[in-house]
Parts: sequence; structure tokens; C-alpha cells
Amino acid sequence: MALDVLTVGRVGVDLYPEQSGVPLSAVRTFAKSLGGTATNVAVAAARLGRRTGVLTKVGPDGFGDYVREALAGFGVSPEFVGTARDLQTPVVFCELNPPEDPPLLFYRSPVAPDLTLVESDVPWDVVADVPVLWVTGTGVSTEPARGTQRKVLEHRGRRAHTVLDLDYRPMFWSDVDSARREIGWMLDHVTVAVGNRTEVEVAVGTADPDEAARRLLDRGVELALVKKGAEGVLVATREGSWTVPPHPIDVVCGLGAGDAFGGALAHGLLAGWDPVRIARYANVAGALVASRLACADAMPEPHEIEEHL
Repeated sequence: MALDVLTVGRVGVDLYPEQSGVPLSAVRTFAKSLGGTATNVAVAAARLGRRTGVLTKVGPDGFGDYVREALAGFGVSPEFVGTARDLQTPVVFCELNPPEDPPLLFYRSPVAPDLTLVESDVPWDVVADVPVLWVTGTGVSTEPARGTQRKVLEHRGRRAHTVLDLDYRPMFWSDVDSARREIGWMLDHVTVAVGNRTEVEVAVGTADPDEAARRLLDRGVELALVKKGAEGVLVATREGSWTVPPHPIDVVCGLGAGDAFGGALAHGLLAGWDPVRIARYANVAGALVASRLACADAMPEPHEIEEHL
């Protein structure tokens, strides 16, 4: 069946401590979960009834097999998950200390398979026609994925809905200026941009949500969403801007909340909802994941979101 959403980028295996509030050195046991921004967004949208797939790569190892099996189990197509023959599937250790903003330890050396995407890996017809194409800032942090993702966006031709998750991770960049240059190029080729204060500052040079949203719209973005944490999320279009309040919860683990927000955003775009309704729905989706331990496994179903709304 034709996809509703194709995400491009990071995949991995997340290892979550089963003991919270202690440093990584004191953790005794870990639980395995599917992870990676692009992957989690695809899972989140699939939980909401959308047909999704991920364009990425894994290593020729047991964790790579796990990624494909887990995707299929979540209802996400693994058709476009390639294999980087000389690399290993990334592993990420999470330290639940503090739980609301857990530090991450990435094992992605010398380079992650998902950053080795080349033109021959890309399903060009899908890229051109899929209703929602989701790309990330991490995807342009190095070659050859940078050039490939650029060609993907050029081929897409800024069709709605082309979404950029700013997804700034400092450990993937040599300096902020490089990140601003590469992510800035992407802003000229997408219709939707989403990120937190730190990410918009990297992208457009200011952490002020209102000014950042204005700068994003000036670049031709049609919908800008700036996450403000406990202050909610700013939603801006050319018709105006609105702040949607947060959905209060007791935080267990902040990881994956942004990806749940992203999956709900994709769902709302496909449904044709107005921006405020999308943000309210996405806020609840993100909050539910923050109240749980894990990313992909924690993505909510529609009835859970609707009950909280």
C-alpha cells in the first residue's frame, strides 16, 4: 500500500536503565527498545493509524535484524531499511538522571549506517509523492547522507507536507556554525519546521520563540512550531501565532516525547486539522510518552490521546 508518511534518518537500539535516578555507572540492568528520531516518528504515526515507512540503514548484525522486526511489529514498513556492510547498528545508552532530560551515550563510531545513505538507496517515486516527507537536521551532519538528503529535498520540490525536524544534537557536529549553515539550507526546501528553543537558535540565530518563528516563516516555511517546554508550544503561520499550553504529567523519561509530538503532527497534517488543534493533540501525545519509560514502545494510541484531551 502507498505510504502516508516517509521519515528519513536516524535509527538505533535504545538501552534504558531499569534503575532510575542513578548514574550510568550504577545501573545494573537495561531494557532494549527501538530508537532514533526518524524511526520513532514513524512508529508514533503508525500507532495513530497512518501507513508509514523509514528510509535508513542498519548494520549486518543482530541489532539490524531487531530493527527490521521491531518496525514490522509496530506496523512500519521496513522496505527502505538498507544495510551498511562494514558498519554496526547504533546503540544508545540512556541515563535517567535527571529523568526529564536524560543524558545519552551514543555508540555510532566511526559513522552510523543511517549517515551513509546514497542516491541508490532512495525510493524517488515515494519521495516525490508521499503526503508527508519527514527529514531531520541530523541527516545533514555529514556526507554522504548530507548530499543525499539535499537531493531528496530538491526532488521533492517543497511539496506540502515536507517537514523538517531540526533535531540538533551537538555531538554530531563540529561546531554550531556548520550546523546553522546546513540546517539553514534545508529551511529553504521545507513547508513545516519544528524544534525546541535550542534547535531554533541553531537554525535561525535566536532562541526567542516569537522571533524564531518569524524568521522561519520569512524563509518560506508555512507552519513553524517552537517547543517551549513547560510553557507549551508556539504555533505560527502567516495568518498569526498562538501558544498552546502544555499538558501536565509526572515525568518518568523525557526521551521520545518530541518524537511522539512529531508523529501526532504528521497525523494532524494528514487529517487537515488547523495548527492549534494539531499542537494540542501533539502536546498530549508527547506528554503521555514522557510519563512512560521507552520511546517506540511508549507511543500512544488515538483513544489514549483523546481521553486526555
